[in-house]
Amino acid sequence: MWFLYGFALLAGIANALQSGTNATLSKSLAQPFAAAIVVSLVGAMTLLVVGLVLGRFALPTIGDIRSVPPWAWMGGVMGAFLILSQLFVAQQIGAAPYFGFLITAGVLTSILLDHFGWIGFAQHPASPWRILGGLLMVGGIALVAMF
Repeated sequence: MWFLYGFALLAGIANALQSGTNATLSKSLAQPFAAAIVVSLVGAMTLLVVGLVLGRFALPTIGDIRSVPPWAWMGGVMGAFLILSQLFVAQQIGAAPYFGFLITAGVLTSILLDHFGWIGFAQHPASPWRILGGLLMVGGIALVAMF
Protein backbone atom coordinates (compact mmCIF):
# COMPACT_ATOMS: atom_id res chain seq x y z
CA MET A 1 0.00 0.00 0.00
CA TRP A 2 2.84 2.41 0.76
CA PHE A 3 4.01 2.02 -2.82
CA LEU A 4 0.73 3.57 -3.97
CA TYR A 5 1.20 6.63 -1.77
CA GLY A 6 4.76 7.00 -3.03
CA PHE A 7 3.53 6.73 -6.60
CA ALA A 8 0.92 9.43 -5.90
CA LEU A 9 3.61 11.69 -4.39
CA LEU A 10 5.84 11.25 -7.44
CA ALA A 11 2.88 11.97 -9.71
CA GLY A 12 2.23 15.19 -7.78
CA ILE A 13 5.84 16.26 -8.24
CA ALA A 14 5.66 15.37 -11.93
CA ASN A 15 2.44 17.37 -12.24
CA ALA A 16 4.13 20.46 -10.82
CA LEU A 17 7.13 20.05 -13.11
CA GLN A 18 4.93 19.33 -16.13
CA SER A 19 3.34 22.77 -16.07
CA GLY A 20 6.70 24.45 -16.47
CA THR A 21 7.92 22.06 -19.15
CA ASN A 22 4.66 22.32 -21.09
CA ALA A 23 4.64 26.12 -20.90
CA THR A 24 8.25 26.23 -22.10
CA LEU A 25 7.39 23.91 -25.00
CA SER A 26 4.47 26.18 -25.87
CA LYS A 27 6.68 29.29 -25.90
CA SER A 28 9.40 27.55 -27.90
CA LEU A 29 6.96 26.31 -30.54
CA ALA A 30 4.98 29.59 -30.42
CA GLN A 31 1.86 27.45 -30.78
CA PRO A 32 0.08 26.45 -27.56
CA PHE A 33 -2.28 24.00 -29.25
CA ALA A 34 0.58 22.36 -31.17
CA ALA A 35 2.43 22.03 -27.85
CA ALA A 36 -0.65 20.42 -26.29
CA ILE A 37 -0.79 17.89 -29.13
CA VAL A 38 2.93 17.13 -28.77
CA VAL A 39 2.47 16.62 -25.01
CA SER A 40 -0.47 14.28 -25.64
CA LEU A 41 1.39 12.30 -28.30
CA VAL A 42 4.52 11.94 -26.17
CA GLY A 43 2.31 10.84 -23.27
CA ALA A 44 0.54 8.29 -25.46
CA MET A 45 3.84 6.90 -26.72
CA THR A 46 5.18 6.69 -23.17
CA LEU A 47 2.10 4.75 -22.06
CA LEU A 48 2.42 2.42 -25.04
CA VAL A 49 6.10 1.68 -24.37
CA VAL A 50 5.62 1.19 -20.61
CA GLY A 51 2.57 -1.00 -21.24
CA LEU A 52 4.50 -3.15 -23.71
CA VAL A 53 7.57 -3.42 -21.48
CA LEU A 54 5.44 -4.47 -18.50
CA GLY A 55 3.39 -6.83 -20.65
CA ARG A 56 0.22 -5.03 -19.59
CA PHE A 57 -0.88 -3.58 -22.94
CA ALA A 58 -3.67 -5.20 -24.91
CA LEU A 59 -6.21 -3.69 -27.26
CA PRO A 60 -9.75 -3.69 -25.87
CA THR A 61 -12.40 -5.84 -27.47
CA ILE A 62 -15.54 -4.39 -29.03
CA GLY A 63 -17.43 -5.72 -26.00
CA ASP A 64 -15.04 -3.87 -23.68
CA ILE A 65 -15.57 -0.64 -25.61
CA ARG A 66 -19.37 -1.03 -25.58
CA SER A 67 -19.38 -1.60 -21.81
CA VAL A 68 -17.79 1.79 -21.06
CA PRO A 69 -20.30 4.26 -19.58
CA PRO A 70 -20.66 7.34 -21.81
CA TRP A 71 -19.33 9.69 -19.14
CA ALA A 72 -16.09 7.67 -18.83
CA TRP A 73 -14.94 8.86 -22.27
CA MET A 74 -14.69 12.42 -20.92
CA GLY A 75 -11.32 11.73 -19.26
CA GLY A 76 -9.49 12.66 -22.45
CA VAL A 77 -11.38 15.95 -22.69
CA MET A 78 -10.54 16.74 -19.07
CA GLY A 79 -6.89 15.81 -19.66
CA ALA A 80 -6.77 18.21 -22.62
CA PHE A 81 -8.37 20.92 -20.46
CA LEU A 82 -5.70 20.33 -17.79
CA ILE A 83 -2.89 20.61 -20.35
CA LEU A 84 -4.39 23.81 -21.76
CA SER A 85 -4.64 25.28 -18.27
CA GLN A 86 -0.95 24.52 -17.78
CA LEU A 87 -0.08 26.25 -21.05
CA PHE A 88 -2.23 29.34 -20.56
CA VAL A 89 -2.56 29.83 -16.80
CA ALA A 90 0.34 28.38 -14.79
CA GLN A 91 3.08 30.75 -15.89
CA GLN A 92 0.76 33.75 -15.76
CA ILE A 93 -0.28 33.36 -12.14
CA GLY A 94 2.77 31.40 -10.89
CA ALA A 95 3.38 27.80 -9.92
CA ALA A 96 2.27 28.06 -6.27
CA PRO A 97 -1.13 29.73 -6.84
CA TYR A 98 -1.80 27.56 -9.89
CA PHE A 99 -1.13 24.31 -8.06
CA GLY A 100 -2.80 25.56 -4.92
CA PHE A 101 -6.01 26.17 -6.84
CA LEU A 102 -5.64 22.97 -8.86
CA ILE A 103 -5.06 20.75 -5.85
CA THR A 104 -7.58 22.48 -3.57
CA ALA A 105 -10.30 22.23 -6.23
CA GLY A 106 -9.32 18.59 -6.74
CA VAL A 107 -9.52 17.77 -3.03
CA LEU A 108 -12.89 19.51 -2.58
CA THR A 109 -14.29 17.75 -5.64
CA SER A 110 -12.84 14.45 -4.42
CA ILE A 111 -14.55 14.80 -1.06
CA LEU A 112 -17.88 15.05 -2.93
CA LEU A 113 -17.01 12.16 -5.28
CA ASP A 114 -16.07 9.95 -2.33
CA HIS A 115 -19.08 10.96 -0.24
CA PHE A 116 -21.61 10.12 -2.94
CA GLY A 117 -19.63 7.33 -4.64
CA TRP A 118 -19.87 9.10 -7.98
CA ILE A 119 -18.09 8.07 -11.20
CA GLY A 120 -16.98 4.69 -9.93
CA PHE A 121 -15.43 5.66 -6.58
CA ALA A 122 -16.24 3.69 -3.46
CA GLN A 123 -18.33 5.62 -0.98
CA HIS A 124 -16.41 7.29 1.85
CA PRO A 125 -18.50 9.65 3.95
CA ALA A 126 -17.51 13.32 4.14
CA SER A 127 -16.55 13.24 7.80
CA PRO A 128 -16.11 16.46 9.75
CA TRP A 129 -12.33 15.92 9.56
CA ARG A 130 -12.40 15.66 5.77
CA ILE A 131 -14.55 18.78 5.54
CA LEU A 132 -12.22 20.62 7.93
CA GLY A 133 -9.23 19.53 5.84
CA GLY A 134 -10.90 20.90 2.70
CA LEU A 135 -11.67 24.20 4.44
CA LEU A 136 -8.07 24.46 5.67
CA MET A 137 -6.90 23.99 2.09
CA VAL A 138 -9.16 26.85 0.99
CA GLY A 139 -7.57 29.03 3.69
CA GLY A 140 -4.10 27.87 2.65
CA ILE A 141 -4.61 28.71 -1.01
CA ALA A 142 -5.97 32.11 -0.04
CA LEU A 143 -2.69 32.77 1.78
CA VAL A 144 -0.57 31.43 -1.09
CA ALA A 145 -2.46 33.39 -3.77
CA MET A 146 -2.65 36.70 -1.89
CA PHE A 147 0.84 36.95 -0.46
